[in-house]
Amino acid sequence: MRSIKRNLDERFYNRGFEAGRAGRSRDLCPMAQGPGRDAWLSGWRDGRTAAWDGLTGVSGIHCDPRRAS
Repeated sequence: MRSIKRNLDERFYNRGFEAGRAGRSRDLCPMAQGPGRDAWLSGWRDGRTAAWDGLTGVSGIHCDPRRAS
């Protein structure tokens, strides 16, 4: 069975979320401009919020966008 590729915005959001939850700087965004940057920064903001709320590790599984359905 072939796997379905996710769209780029979703992939950028997920990577930004992981960077934000890990406490990395938003200056590490791999894109300089465009919709990919917007999606990455949106994920980064959500990841930072999750980290500030203490939703890291096992306690944050429910808010991880890769595992949510």
